[in-house]
Amino acid sequence: MKRQITTIVSRLLCIALVLTLIAWVPATAQTNTALPAEKIARIETAISSFMSRQSIPAVSVAVVQDNQIRFQGGYGMADLENFVPAKALTVYRIASVSKSLTAVAAMQLAEKGKLDLDAPVQKYVPSFPTKNFPITTRQLLAHLSGIRNYRPGEGERTNRYNTLTDALSIFRDDPLDFEPGTRFSYTTFGYTLLGAVIEGASGMTFADYLRENIFKPAGMQHTQVDDLYAIIPNRARGYTPRVFAQFDGNYRNPVLMDSSYKIPGGGLVSTAEDLARFAIAAQNGVLIKPGTFAEMSKSQKTRDGRETGYGYGWYVGKLGGFSNDPDSVWHGGVQPGFTSNLWLLPKKRFAVVILTNLEGGGRLGLGTLANQIADIVLQ
Repeated sequence: MKRQITTIVSRLLCIALVLTLIAWVPATAQTNTALPAEKIARIETAISSFMSRQSIPAVSVAVVQDNQIRFQGGYGMADLENFVPAKALTVYRIASVSKSLTAVAAMQLAEKGKLDLDAPVQKYVPSFPTKNFPITTRQLLAHLSGIRNYRPGEGERTNRYNTLTDALSIFRDDPLDFEPGTRFSYTTFGYTLLGAVIEGASGMTFADYLRENIFKPAGMQHTQVDDLYAIIPNRARGYTPRVFAQFDGNYRNPVLMDSSYKIPGGGLVSTAEDLARFAIAAQNGVLIKPGTFAEMSKSQKTRDGRETGYGYGWYVGKLGGFSNDPDSVWHGGVQPGFTSNLWLLPKKRFAVVILTNLEGGGRLGLGTLANQIADIVLQ
């Protein structure tokens, strides 16, 4: 009975916190008034409704239009236990959105002639065992490599990997799931190998390469590796439903995870503003050539001509089933305590970033909120 009462009180407290914070939205939002006040009000109403409907602790949002950040804001609680409000610059785990940054890094090296996308990966990672079929960087980028993903029941890891080469030990000796090029199969482990390829081609650690060639040129001052031991200012605490997929305010702290085994595919932290800056820099020639971005944004095909709906580090087309715009370029992410989404409409020079400290994936409906914001801004 005592445990029941404690659970009920905890649940009511979480709901009360969320509802209270929704009422605080105008006070906690940091916005760029380049958007008309009427559109800002409508965006904040959409965010408030979304948070209330899903009982989300915190959300940070940034909107890009015409290659400029037009809006950014933070709402709710970045830390429920310590009652820390979220801000536009709150730092979240961005999960698989990390893959988009990694893909741009690889294409950058290809532009410079340092990385042959069609050479076997052993050219850059000699320690990776040769398989029955050769694997190329291009196949890693497009999830066509045959490298396995998580097995059933294989959860997050808590042990520390000091290097990406060490992390390859998780899957390096496993057989390929299929002949490369014949099937699309999403794999975070494939992007761990891609990170090792980037290290071999650049002569730098993956983290150093991103910092010098992605973060600094794009002006991303708050993006880095998700290091459990580092002191990261404004880092949000993450939460997960006590009952799977029930977003009712009855939350707990997430399972433990050390993302050192998957930094290139899901091991970065960032802010909504920084990811908005990345979206701008990836499209306007700062990080890669416009033609390279266009190449990355094309749906790849299997050897027999089937469309995969994925380019190089981006999904291409409909956003989570909610967007009818065939020119959508996007990536989402979910991992313990967090869900993220980065969505671009390149032809309209528009992007929206939504980061939240609740684990829920597509069930949270970040795609729906992104489309609502797009409708407000672009109408």
